[in-house]
Amino acid sequence: MFADLLKRLLQPAPAILPDEEARLALTALLVRLARADDSYDNQERDRIDRIIRTRFALDCGAAQILREQGEGIEADAPDTVRFTRAIKDAVPLHERASVVEALWQVALTDGERDPKEDALIRMTANLLGINDIESAQARQRAEVKL
Repeated sequence: MFADLLKRLLQPAPAILPDEEARLALTALLVRLARADDSYDNQERDRIDRIIRTRFALDCGAAQILREQGEGIEADAPDTVRFTRAIKDAVPLHERASVVEALWQVALTDGERDPKEDALIRMTANLLGINDIESAQARQRAEVKL
């Protein structure tokens, strides 16, 4: 499954992914963000589990399995653009701000703003069609949820 997803993500113009694969792409993106500051701890893993549990209506075990699969995909994927393209194809524009909000929740989990995480969120938001104002609003919503 992982090899097939990576193969699809690496195609020059990948087809729209099935829901399960889009979930995996989003989870891998959350993991990539958590790893961006070279520190990936249990607090961030827990936050990712909570986000995907809520977003995808999963139980704790299923969320953990999805995160672990996302960790594997993230480690093998060469760039972030592939994940954002998959998400952009699977998530309508009006719902993409919630993706950016989830990214902010992961980035802010440790209580610090890291320049590497900020840069990755800026790039990702732009690739998803979310402007700076919408991203700032998503960050504010994420701060309230923490």
